Amino acid sequence: MQNAKQNAFTCHALDPDTWCFPCQYGSYSGQMPRMQMAVRQPMPGAVPNMSYAGYSGYSAYSGTYSAAADPMWIYFTAVAGQDGEVDAEELQMCLMHSGISGTYSPFSLETCRIMISMLDRDYTGKMGFNEFKELWAALNAWKQNFMMIDQDRSGTVELHALTQVIAAMGYRLSPQTLAAIVKRYSKNGRIFFDDYVACCVKLRTLTDFFRRRDNMQQGFVNFVYDDFLQCTMAI
Repeated sequence: MQNAKQNAFTCHALDPDTWCFPCQYGSYSGQMPRMQMAVRQPMPGAVPNMSYAGYSGYSAYSGTYSAAADPMWIYFTAVAGQDGEVDAEELQMCLMHSGISGTYSPFSLETCRIMISMLDRDYTGKMGFNEFKELWAALNAWKQNFMMIDQDRSGTVELHALTQVIAAMGYRLSPQTLAAIVKRYSKNGRIFFDDYVACCVKLRTLTDFFRRRDNMQQGFVNFVYDDFLQCTMAI
Protein backbone atom coordinates (compact mmCIF):
# COMPACT_ATOMS: atom_id res chain seq x y z
CA MET A 1 0.00 0.00 0.00
CA GLN A 2 2.84 2.36 0.83
CA ASN A 3 4.51 1.66 -2.52
CA ALA A 4 1.25 2.35 -4.34
CA LYS A 5 1.02 5.75 -2.69
CA GLN A 6 4.58 6.56 -3.61
CA ASN A 7 3.94 5.69 -7.25
CA ALA A 8 0.98 8.02 -7.68
CA PHE A 9 0.81 11.76 -7.76
CA THR A 10 -1.75 14.49 -8.32
CA CYS A 11 -1.65 16.97 -11.18
CA HIS A 12 -3.49 20.20 -10.35
CA ALA A 13 -4.66 22.48 -13.10
CA LEU A 14 -6.59 24.98 -11.01
CA ASP A 15 -3.52 26.64 -9.55
CA PRO A 16 -1.43 28.29 -12.32
CA ASP A 17 1.69 27.86 -10.22
CA THR A 18 1.33 24.07 -10.17
CA TRP A 19 0.39 23.33 -13.78
CA CYS A 20 2.05 20.18 -15.04
CA PHE A 21 0.30 19.96 -18.39
CA PRO A 22 -1.61 22.22 -20.76
CA CYS A 23 -4.69 20.88 -19.05
CA GLN A 24 -7.01 23.85 -18.55
CA TYR A 25 -9.25 23.81 -21.54
CA GLY A 26 -12.32 25.67 -22.65
CA SER A 27 -13.82 27.88 -25.32
CA TYR A 28 -11.89 30.82 -26.65
CA SER A 29 -13.95 33.99 -26.55
CA GLY A 30 -11.50 36.45 -28.07
CA GLN A 31 -10.32 37.25 -31.56
CA MET A 32 -6.84 37.06 -33.03
CA PRO A 33 -5.51 40.12 -34.87
CA ARG A 34 -6.09 40.12 -38.63
CA MET A 35 -8.42 37.13 -38.43
CA GLN A 36 -12.05 37.19 -39.48
CA MET A 37 -13.82 35.22 -36.79
CA ALA A 38 -17.04 35.58 -34.90
CA VAL A 39 -16.63 36.10 -31.17
CA ARG A 40 -17.08 32.83 -29.24
CA GLN A 41 -16.55 30.85 -32.42
CA PRO A 42 -13.40 28.75 -31.93
CA MET A 43 -10.76 28.57 -34.61
CA PRO A 44 -10.36 25.43 -36.68
CA GLY A 45 -8.41 22.95 -34.61
CA ALA A 46 -9.84 24.25 -31.34
CA VAL A 47 -10.29 21.91 -28.40
CA PRO A 48 -13.59 22.75 -26.65
CA ASN A 49 -16.34 20.17 -26.36
CA MET A 50 -14.51 17.47 -28.24
CA SER A 51 -15.04 13.80 -27.63
CA TYR A 52 -12.09 11.74 -26.51
CA ALA A 53 -12.30 9.53 -29.60
CA GLY A 54 -12.42 12.42 -32.04
CA TYR A 55 -10.91 15.85 -32.32
CA SER A 56 -12.66 19.20 -32.12
CA GLY A 57 -15.68 18.17 -34.08
CA TYR A 58 -13.92 15.56 -36.18
CA SER A 59 -15.16 12.13 -35.24
CA ALA A 60 -13.18 8.98 -35.68
CA TYR A 61 -13.68 7.55 -39.15
CA SER A 62 -15.08 4.12 -39.84
CA GLY A 63 -16.13 2.09 -42.81
CA THR A 64 -14.56 0.64 -45.93
CA TYR A 65 -12.83 2.90 -48.42
CA SER A 66 -11.81 2.56 -52.04
CA ALA A 67 -10.02 4.79 -54.49
CA ALA A 68 -13.34 5.69 -56.08
CA ALA A 69 -14.87 6.68 -52.77
CA ASP A 70 -11.92 8.66 -51.38
CA PRO A 71 -8.85 9.97 -53.25
CA MET A 72 -6.76 9.83 -50.05
CA TRP A 73 -7.04 6.07 -50.19
CA ILE A 74 -4.58 6.17 -53.11
CA TYR A 75 -1.93 8.01 -51.10
CA PHE A 76 -2.39 5.69 -48.16
CA THR A 77 -2.40 2.34 -49.93
CA ALA A 78 0.63 3.33 -52.01
CA VAL A 79 2.82 3.09 -48.91
CA ALA A 80 0.81 0.95 -46.45
CA GLY A 81 2.06 -2.54 -45.65
CA GLN A 82 0.11 -5.76 -46.05
CA ASP A 83 -1.50 -5.14 -42.69
CA GLY A 84 -3.14 -1.99 -44.06
CA GLU A 85 -1.25 0.32 -41.70
CA VAL A 86 1.68 2.72 -41.94
CA ASP A 87 4.61 3.31 -39.60
CA ALA A 88 6.29 6.69 -39.10
CA GLU A 89 8.52 6.45 -42.17
CA GLU A 90 5.62 5.36 -44.36
CA LEU A 91 3.43 8.12 -42.95
CA GLN A 92 6.13 10.67 -43.75
CA MET A 93 6.23 9.43 -47.33
CA CYS A 94 2.45 9.40 -47.58
CA LEU A 95 2.11 12.99 -46.35
CA MET A 96 4.90 14.16 -48.63
CA HIS A 97 3.26 12.61 -51.70
CA SER A 98 -0.14 14.00 -50.73
CA GLY A 99 1.19 17.55 -50.70
CA ILE A 100 -0.64 18.51 -47.52
CA SER A 101 2.30 20.60 -46.34
CA GLY A 102 1.92 22.75 -49.45
CA THR A 103 4.83 25.13 -49.92
CA TYR A 104 6.11 24.39 -46.42
CA SER A 105 8.88 21.92 -45.71
CA PRO A 106 7.82 18.25 -45.41
CA PHE A 107 7.17 16.89 -41.94
CA SER A 108 10.16 15.47 -40.11
CA LEU A 109 10.31 11.83 -39.10
CA GLU A 110 10.06 12.78 -35.43
CA THR A 111 6.87 14.77 -36.04
CA CYS A 112 5.42 11.80 -37.93
CA ARG A 113 6.24 9.55 -34.96
CA ILE A 114 4.25 11.69 -32.54
CA MET A 115 1.40 11.98 -35.05
CA ILE A 116 1.08 8.22 -34.89
CA SER A 117 1.30 8.25 -31.07
CA MET A 118 -1.52 10.81 -30.94
CA LEU A 119 -3.97 8.41 -32.59
CA ASP A 120 -2.44 5.03 -31.74
CA ARG A 121 -5.32 3.83 -29.57
CA ASP A 122 -4.48 0.15 -30.05
CA TYR A 123 -0.77 0.69 -29.29
CA THR A 124 0.50 -0.94 -32.46
CA GLY A 125 2.92 1.87 -33.25
CA LYS A 126 1.22 2.23 -36.62
CA MET A 127 -1.69 4.09 -38.17
CA GLY A 128 -4.63 2.64 -40.10
CA PHE A 129 -6.62 4.49 -42.74
CA ASN A 130 -9.37 5.55 -40.33
CA GLU A 131 -6.74 7.16 -38.12
CA PHE A 132 -5.07 8.68 -41.16
CA LYS A 133 -8.33 10.37 -42.12
CA GLU A 134 -8.64 11.80 -38.63
CA LEU A 135 -5.05 13.05 -38.76
CA TRP A 136 -5.67 14.61 -42.17
CA ALA A 137 -8.59 16.66 -40.80
CA ALA A 138 -6.50 17.88 -37.86
CA LEU A 139 -3.53 18.75 -40.07
CA ASN A 140 -5.71 20.77 -42.42
CA ALA A 141 -7.12 22.74 -39.49
CA TRP A 142 -3.67 23.38 -38.02
CA LYS A 143 -2.32 24.41 -41.43
CA GLN A 144 -5.19 26.85 -41.88
CA ASN A 145 -4.39 28.41 -38.50
CA PHE A 146 -0.69 28.70 -39.37
CA MET A 147 -1.35 30.30 -42.75
CA MET A 148 -3.46 32.97 -41.07
CA ILE A 149 -0.41 34.23 -39.17
CA ASP A 150 2.25 33.41 -41.76
CA GLN A 151 1.54 36.53 -43.78
CA ASP A 152 4.68 36.37 -45.90
CA ARG A 153 4.42 32.59 -46.50
CA SER A 154 7.97 32.12 -45.25
CA GLY A 155 7.08 28.94 -43.38
CA THR A 156 7.98 30.58 -40.06
CA VAL A 157 6.17 32.88 -37.62
CA GLU A 158 7.22 35.07 -34.73
CA LEU A 159 7.20 33.70 -31.21
CA HIS A 160 4.24 35.71 -29.99
CA ALA A 161 2.13 34.36 -32.87
CA LEU A 162 2.39 30.83 -31.49
CA THR A 163 0.99 31.93 -28.13
CA GLN A 164 -1.88 33.68 -29.93
CA VAL A 165 -2.73 30.56 -31.91
CA ILE A 166 -2.62 28.38 -28.79
CA ALA A 167 -5.02 30.73 -27.02
CA ALA A 168 -7.29 30.94 -30.05
CA MET A 169 -7.53 27.15 -30.21
CA GLY A 170 -9.03 27.18 -26.72
CA TYR A 171 -6.08 26.36 -24.46
CA ARG A 172 -5.87 28.52 -21.34
CA LEU A 173 -2.28 28.29 -20.17
CA SER A 174 -0.20 30.24 -17.70
CA PRO A 175 2.45 32.67 -19.01
CA GLN A 176 5.09 30.33 -17.60
CA THR A 177 3.72 27.36 -19.57
CA LEU A 178 3.44 29.40 -22.77
CA ALA A 179 7.02 30.61 -22.33
CA ALA A 180 8.22 27.02 -21.90
CA ILE A 181 6.37 25.92 -25.06
CA VAL A 182 7.78 28.78 -27.11
CA LYS A 183 11.30 28.05 -25.88
CA ARG A 184 10.92 24.36 -26.72
CA TYR A 185 9.66 24.86 -30.30
CA SER A 186 11.49 27.98 -31.48
CA LYS A 187 14.64 28.16 -33.59
CA ASN A 188 16.57 31.41 -33.84
CA GLY A 189 13.57 33.38 -32.64
CA ARG A 190 11.10 31.85 -35.13
CA ILE A 191 8.57 28.99 -35.16
CA PHE A 192 8.79 26.71 -38.19
CA PHE A 193 5.71 24.95 -39.57
CA ASP A 194 6.94 21.47 -38.68
CA ASP A 195 7.65 22.52 -35.08
CA TYR A 196 4.28 24.24 -34.88
CA VAL A 197 2.50 21.04 -35.93
CA ALA A 198 4.57 19.01 -33.45
CA CYS A 199 3.48 21.44 -30.74
CA CYS A 200 -0.19 21.07 -31.73
CA VAL A 201 0.11 17.28 -31.70
CA LYS A 202 1.58 17.23 -28.20
CA LEU A 203 -0.94 19.73 -26.84
CA ARG A 204 -3.80 17.65 -28.16
CA THR A 205 -2.32 14.33 -26.99
CA LEU A 206 -1.56 15.51 -23.46
CA THR A 207 -4.91 17.28 -23.14
CA ASP A 208 -6.77 14.15 -24.28
CA PHE A 209 -4.71 12.11 -21.82
CA PHE A 210 -5.65 14.46 -18.98
CA ARG A 211 -9.32 14.75 -19.93
CA ARG A 212 -9.86 11.00 -20.01
CA ARG A 213 -8.78 10.89 -16.36
CA ASP A 214 -10.51 14.08 -15.21
CA ASN A 215 -13.94 12.47 -15.01
CA MET A 216 -15.41 15.26 -12.90
CA GLN A 217 -13.90 18.01 -15.09
CA GLN A 218 -12.40 19.60 -11.98
CA GLY A 219 -8.99 20.40 -13.42
CA PHE A 220 -6.94 17.91 -11.41
CA VAL A 221 -6.40 14.16 -11.45
CA ASN A 222 -4.37 11.43 -9.76
CA PHE A 223 -1.80 9.72 -11.96
CA VAL A 224 -0.20 6.38 -11.43
CA TYR A 225 3.48 6.88 -12.23
CA ASP A 226 3.55 4.14 -14.87
CA ASP A 227 0.44 5.56 -16.55
CA PHE A 228 2.05 8.99 -16.69
CA LEU A 229 5.21 7.59 -18.28
CA GLN A 230 3.29 5.59 -20.88
CA CYS A 231 1.76 8.78 -22.24
CA THR A 232 4.64 11.21 -21.97
CA MET A 233 7.34 8.84 -23.18
CA ALA A 234 5.25 7.82 -26.20
CA ILE A 235 5.30 11.37 -27.53
